[in-house]
Amino acid sequence: MFQALLLTQSDDRRTHAALAELDESQLPAGDVLVQVSHSTLNYKDGLAITGKAPVVRTWPMVPGIDFAGTVIESADTRYRAGDAVLLNGWGVGETHWGGLAQKARVKADWLLPLPAGMTAERAMAIGTAGYTAMLCVMALQAQGVTPDRGPVLVTGANGGVGSIAIALLSRAGFTVHASTGRLGEAAHLKSLGAAEVIDRATLSAPGKPLQKERWAAAVDSVGSHTLANVCASLHYGGVVAACGLAQGMDFPATVAPFILRGVTLAGVDSVMAPYARRAEAWSRLAAELPAEVLAGNTATIALGDAPAVAARLLAGQVRGRVVVDVGR
Repeated sequence: MFQALLLTQSDDRRTHAALAELDESQLPAGDVLVQVSHSTLNYKDGLAITGKAPVVRTWPMVPGIDFAGTVIESADTRYRAGDAVLLNGWGVGETHWGGLAQKARVKADWLLPLPAGMTAERAMAIGTAGYTAMLCVMALQAQGVTPDRGPVLVTGANGGVGSIAIALLSRAGFTVHASTGRLGEAAHLKSLGAAEVIDRATLSAPGKPLQKERWAAAVDSVGSHTLANVCASLHYGGVVAACGLAQGMDFPATVAPFILRGVTLAGVDSVMAPYARRAEAWSRLAAELPAEVLAGNTATIALGDAPAVAARLLAGQVRGRVVVDVGR
């Protein structure tokens, strides 16, 4: 038996989250059985646990799009009992039971070896948010964005993706501007590496198709009017890596930034990214993201605390990353 956070749906389509004692026989099919030690709370987890959006596709569901732990048994030769592994995405926590549990059974193709020298707790302090942030940095660099081209904007700066993107970009030599609705956190954002903090209200309302050129590039986890205004405010040849929809799925923009300034909109998907890109991202995270950055940007909670913290996360009341110690 093991503990898990189990989501069920009532006849009126309301989501209910509660700790449950489960048996291994209830786990879904997979090649590898993992003893999970740590998971995380991401924005998507918050939506799933609270039922604020139709993230969960099959019921009942164990949420948690991330986990790290140790292989118990494996039918795949790539992994053996005792191997330290991590997982991000692949529909885990949406269509396949996820990481907010003490055990998980998944496909071997979905796993990555834990980078050498990295603990499970540190991996989850990075989590899908930090992994996505690195994919965004890689996307900008693949488009030729370099520090000498000008400042880079990070929206949703106090969130998991935004906070780690600031740390990664600043340590790569970029001048980083941070957009947030919580200006009281400006000191924290500057400690991560932001050179300037701006009020998200300046970007979140409808704006002109073309605006003053302010940034060479951007990492956007917000979408909607914010993304449209960011595109309209990039330098000629600017690039924005778009990875989220905290403000909305809509994109109320025009083609003007793309055909008059040569702006590139690079979509970043972390859920189905191929193995090689994942491995590169995690290798770079292990090398480029100092442990002290994570320590000051991470809170650790018990499994039973996840529902309450998920609600706070969606209300914009959580700073940085949340690690879930599933053994607590």
